[in-house]
Amino acid sequence: MQATIITGEDNIGLAKLCVLKSALKLEIVGLKRRGRSAYSMIKATFGLKGNKQSVLEQFEKIIEEKMKELSKK
Repeated sequence: MQATIITGEDNIGLAKLCVLKSALKLEIVGLKRRGRSAYSMIKATFGLKGNKQSVLEQFEKIIEEKMKELSKK
């Protein structure tokens, strides 16, 4: 198994967003987790509204924008 090391504050933040996106996708198909849901964390952090699917679509756009910003640096 090969390990990947993520360095840099911006890259770590982007990785966290990707983990949240993956967790929300799993919640959409029915998987549950202990504690606060990814859906509620994303909604509270980014002020998004709607059902899980629409929040996922909005969140994916946010991640794409952040990736574009990072590629310009």
